[in-house]
Amino acid sequence: MGKSVTQKILEAHLISGNLKPGEENKIKVDHVLLQDATGTMAAMQFEMLDMQRIKTEFAIIYIDHNMIQLDYRNPEDHLFLQGFAAKYGLHFSRPGNGICHQVNTERFARPGKVLIGADSHTPTAGALGCIAIGAGGLDAAIALGGHPFEIETQKIVAVHLTGKLQPWVSSKDIILEMLRRYTVKGGLGKIYEFTGPSVGYLTVTQRATICNMITELGATTGIFPSDEQTRKFFAMQKREDHFVEILPDHDARYDEEITVELDRIEPLIAMPQNPDNVVPVREVAGTEVAQVCIGSSVNSWYENLAVPAAIIARDKINPNVVMTVSPGSRQILDTIARSGVLLQLIHAGARILEPACGPCVGMGQAPPEGKASVRTFNRNFPGRSGTINDRVYLASPEVAGAAALKGVITDPRELGDPPSITIPEPVIDDSMIIKPPSPEKASTIVIQRGRNIQPPPQQKPLEESLKGRVLIYLGNNISTGSMAPDGVIVMADRSNVAALAKYTFMKEDSEFANRAKEWGGGFIAAGNNYGQGSSREHAALAPKHLGVRGVLAKSYARIHRRNLINHGLIPLVIDDEIYKTLKVGTTLSFPSIRKELEEGKPSVTMLIGKKKYRVEHRLNKRETQLILYGGILNWLKENPD
Repeated sequence: MGKSVTQKILEAHLISGNLKPGEENKIKVDHVLLQDATGTMAAMQFEMLDMQRIKTEFAIIYIDHNMIQLDYRNPEDHLFLQGFAAKYGLHFSRPGNGICHQVNTERFARPGKVLIGADSHTPTAGALGCIAIGAGGLDAAIALGGHPFEIETQKIVAVHLTGKLQPWVSSKDIILEMLRRYTVKGGLGKIYEFTGPSVGYLTVTQRATICNMITELGATTGIFPSDEQTRKFFAMQKREDHFVEILPDHDARYDEEITVELDRIEPLIAMPQNPDNVVPVREVAGTEVAQVCIGSSVNSWYENLAVPAAIIARDKINPNVVMTVSPGSRQILDTIARSGVLLQLIHAGARILEPACGPCVGMGQAPPEGKASVRTFNRNFPGRSGTINDRVYLASPEVAGAAALKGVITDPRELGDPPSITIPEPVIDDSMIIKPPSPEKASTIVIQRGRNIQPPPQQKPLEESLKGRVLIYLGNNISTGSMAPDGVIVMADRSNVAALAKYTFMKEDSEFANRAKEWGGGFIAAGNNYGQGSSREHAALAPKHLGVRGVLAKSYARIHRRNLINHGLIPLVIDDEIYKTLKVGTTLSFPSIRKELEEGKPSVTMLIGKKKYRVEHRLNKRETQLILYGGILNWLKENPD
């Protein structure tokens, strides 16, 4: 029986397990990616492993998220991370060099490798035939220490691409179409492998857009074959020696198969306030727009900036619209400067920002309240932009350019013929990536630690019983940007959980942090897909600091569930009956939770007053052990191998 690209790579990296359904497997990790917003916690957790040097073949830290440097905190984070990288053997990408998942795809990702990144959009590298998985900082730290990545066997879904994209339709519309069909939780437990007769038409940068936003489906990752398009990309990046062809066998078998007919897709747009709230652009055409943002976390490659530049060069940016441009990397900024695209943008009235995540994570350029902001980004969760009452739409560069030109959401097909874009050869300059010194020199380095860099909460073994009140009652699709909000002010405290914790759930309930302290901690109750979005483990650490003992939700997003378990917070699964029973202030008790977990029972006893419920935990054996130990760091002390 033939094998898929995914099977070939996973089998080559399999340390234990057999990749059968329901099996937990240990996978060898080749590369690790960190960035500044998640990196300081990951770095401090790696130090707790008491190792002298990282054990993966390659690792790198990018400074790309916390770039405003409002005061001493961000720059001191950067100094800490630069020293950490040098001491322990990681590369270091300096501020201004670009966004982690884009630069990593340009310069380091390789076919056939397994990459774990403390950034939820790490799957971008799947465009190069790489198994790239977003994870929490603690998972990344453990991978740096040479430990395998442990994961249950995922379903491999073949996405058969047929036909060709029509004029004014882009790869952004492909992933928006998938979100329209399958929703933000439709990819849970799945790896999407793109195949079919039309896969060869898509360039690596088009593929990168799809793999970047595969995260929004809740998927583990997405992957394309390493083929002729991959070879061309490596040739432009002057690293042809990294090319390895990896194709699926002609008789490859998949767990599921879907078909996406490219010629049937039209320009699409995700309306506020979730990436799966997708409709054809024509249905909302005419909506007034106050802001247009292109580039940043996705769609920040050369053609993604050149297309809207050519559109607005037909006249000027509408006077009622503010337009920002965030190149994905210094390489892209250099290329648009050399080609004339930058001048087109400037002359049309665009604001040019540095190569960084920027407005995608609320780092400036927040839109006005209640006014439409059309962005080529990957997420439009409430308040992520920095404005609580925002109205963020997600769209392709073509749709964004048309909106900037006309001042209203516009179907770009109304503009006549699309611009013809030729991608020039980039100038390769890695001078802003600092290589680690030799181990001998590294041993003399003293890492600078600013006063805001504080270790994460201590991991403590699970108590015999748990008791507390429901601290907050939430609906569906609550993102990690609710537990650990985005934005200039809050993100400056990513290195200090105690300082960060006071912002927990500030958008949903401004009294949550005070209530948690007053009540001595308790529990969180939520609906489906709790913890969607970012990989930030702060979404587990901040509630833990406030005394949260566990979460009761109908279902969980993959990365956040894993982060909860890694830090010793039990993710319990409740049905609709229990969910409707709960409210803020409901007292819950789990009188024998430790014993029941030790005995391997699939559910635990929960009391509400005198009424008894059985609540499922759905933990496998390893996860159960992590909860009993109070987290994975405690578990590793007793089980180092």
